[in-house]
Amino acid sequence: MQADPIERVLRGLYVVALYLLAPVTVYHLIWRGFRQGDYFQRWNERYAVYGDEPQAATVWVHAVSVGEVNAAAPLVNALRTRRPDLRILVTSITPTGSERIRALWGDKVEHVYLPYDLPGAVSRFLRHYRPTLALVLETELWPNLLFGCRDHGVPAYIVNARLSERSLRGYRVLRPLLRRALRTLRAVLAQSQGDAARFVRLGADADTTLVSGNLKYDVAVGAGWPDFAAAFAARIGGRPAWIAASTHVDEEAAVIAMHRRLRGRWPDLLLLWAPRHPERFKAVAQQAVDAGWRVATRKLTQWPDRDDAVFVIDTLGELMPFYGCARVAFVGGSLQDVGGHNLLEPAAVGTAVVSGPHLHNFADIAAHMRAAGALQVGEDAQQVGDHVERLLDDAPARAAMVAAAHALVDQGRGALRRTLDRIAVDLSPA
Repeated sequence: MQADPIERVLRGLYVVALYLLAPVTVYHLIWRGFRQGDYFQRWNERYAVYGDEPQAATVWVHAVSVGEVNAAAPLVNALRTRRPDLRILVTSITPTGSERIRALWGDKVEHVYLPYDLPGAVSRFLRHYRPTLALVLETELWPNLLFGCRDHGVPAYIVNARLSERSLRGYRVLRPLLRRALRTLRAVLAQSQGDAARFVRLGADADTTLVSGNLKYDVAVGAGWPDFAAAFAARIGGRPAWIAASTHVDEEAAVIAMHRRLRGRWPDLLLLWAPRHPERFKAVAQQAVDAGWRVATRKLTQWPDRDDAVFVIDTLGELMPFYGCARVAFVGGSLQDVGGHNLLEPAAVGTAVVSGPHLHNFADIAAHMRAAGALQVGEDAQQVGDHVERLLDDAPARAAMVAAAHALVDQGRGALRRTLDRIAVDLSPA
């Protein structure tokens, strides 16, 4: 399918706007670099300037950051197992996503940052890595990237696709252009009926917009996590522990207040604290020290001991086993208007789950978990604390939530198989 005159006009306007805004990308990288030093590195990749020769053909998977990389992991692992002959390229945008890719696969997959959506950069990227198939995770809708795949003959899919009502409204200015970009796709494989309907409203072809389910249900629970949890319990002497995971800056004071309140009832209670962004690791540790508690960190001491009140998980890729060390998990990004984070990871390892009310990024999963009795949602920090306190005190209630969550996760599996079946037609022959 070639560009029609209206598409050329719309793309032209979009490209002019991008080039006018291009200097802002440099300021953005510098600003982020002062917060997280890795943003000062590898700028050439963000503009698709490569010093090596063009690569052999690849299957390309794009996952913007850590959450999407974790969602993509079952798919990438399945492709590597079924087709060890394939060269796989996994791109991200954030340094934390990059670090997670390297932690999961090392040099077993190719990895670079995805370039900005400038037509020249997109073309250089596609010519250099020569993808034979593009699998874009969730909500990464970059018009020049999608048009570039069409123009270079690359079959492209949005997999594990999700689109909230808020995101749909945010795309309204670009909707005429995105409608044409979405029509270049082989298929949109949506997480839910609601996501599929919103993609169609945005402009995707209803005939090729399918519900495949959520890859997060196919999360692999590492076989070694019970031993990890046992080693953890031995170090802390059987003390109770709860975890505040993927917290954002505006939630940190609430976590401090909750832990102070909970330790008033359980003086030996341990908080495991995993901030969402690495630049907050030192800050949350200092806040806990300023609150008067003894604090340890994963990098510094590896494990907490019996006198620590707070243990900061200042590493990436270890959240799931640490979920398995806690009786109750508060999943952040939900007390402030971020939209929540992955609720299935603590559920999969048998931890009772509590969140705040802002769950629009995981609306379908949250609705199913609440209906099954596998999730407690607080309307504010006080109510979140109430739920955590009640669950710490009520082992049968925790057990019931865990059983409901396990049943829900088992029932939800299958997105991986359906995704692999749909993309098989575009995988190169072995």
